[in-house]
Amino acid sequence: MSVEFIEPSNSAENSPKNLSLESTLKDLDLFNFKVDSSYLAKEVARFFQAHPLLPGVILTVNGEFLGMISRRRFMERMSRPYGVDIFACRPIIALYQIAQTDILILPGVALIVMAAQRAVQRPPELLYEPIVVQLEPQVYRLLDVHQLWVALSQIHQQATWSMSELYYNLSLTQSDLEAANSQLKAANSELYRLANLDGLTQVANRHCFNEYLEKKWQELAEAAAEISLILCDVDFFKKYNDTYGHQAGDTCLQQVAQAILEAVNYSTGEVSGESLVARYGGEEFAVILPRTSPEIAVWIAEQIRVWIKELKIEHVNSEVCSLVTLSLGVASTVPRSSAAQKNLIAAADRALYQAKNRGRDRVILDADRF
Repeated sequence: MSVEFIEPSNSAENSPKNLSLESTLKDLDLFNFKVDSSYLAKEVARFFQAHPLLPGVILTVNGEFLGMISRRRFMERMSRPYGVDIFACRPIIALYQIAQTDILILPGVALIVMAAQRAVQRPPELLYEPIVVQLEPQVYRLLDVHQLWVALSQIHQQATWSMSELYYNLSLTQSDLEAANSQLKAANSELYRLANLDGLTQVANRHCFNEYLEKKWQELAEAAAEISLILCDVDFFKKYNDTYGHQAGDTCLQQVAQAILEAVNYSTGEVSGESLVARYGGEEFAVILPRTSPEIAVWIAEQIRVWIKELKIEHVNSEVCSLVTLSLGVASTVPRSSAAQKNLIAAADRALYQAKNRGRDRVILDADRF
């Protein structure tokens, strides 16, 4: 059994200063608390008692990352009837296997503002779970989500103060006012960009996808024009992560996202300004294609599939071939105010499921009209 614990400094003198829009998770105080999965739960409970600020523990097996269990989930399990009797003298992995849930793992180079966005997109029951920060291969730390909100508040305060200074410290000549307005617009544009981009892949995020689909749905309903949706899923991505590691998985997602974006821009031509490529969740991506027929949408989806395959990203444990591939589902409709966008998403999702079920690395069109 082994345990490693280095507590970050939380004093005011050593708290992060001068945070900006470019600050990353590495700039924050991170907890380094690791225990081997064979460590007894009662010993972990003593560490929680001795270190009241500790948000959770990182579990390892033979020095390799296994997962994380938060203080809240640990205490909730131990406080149940007979919880102490069941788990106290058993290895912590026994409690972890029952209490484990989805873990948000982010690279240390992730921007604080984007990490906050990812954190708040989690289900309500996971909002206050600590974040696992990967500094390098097999080097993981814990970030208390409260520290993330504090850092985000400092960044917004700093940005607000900087914009206020532009008005009060510059002389009020016309040219200076124009320069101040230009800087203010640039700052606002950057904030908007960060709020609508996925931090890892640099394509639109889920929030942006939802807003854009709503906007185009209303526009095309009035024009009685078609809209198509492509849902893409990286085949056997969990096996890719298990084989090559999470950092390689992040790099793979970045390459896939950019290839989808390039394939869509190349294929859509004049209407490329209306199309939107977004990270829909995990290893899943979505493409919104306004004013696009199902036949053209299927052709664009096929172009995306070919572009991904031509990246030639090795995937030795794929059951399709030895390369990273995509399965794609396509759906199209003419929006009506009485119909919901969720019907289009459900249709594309059905087609995606069929593509996976028929062997993956293929494009399927959902023929139902609604």
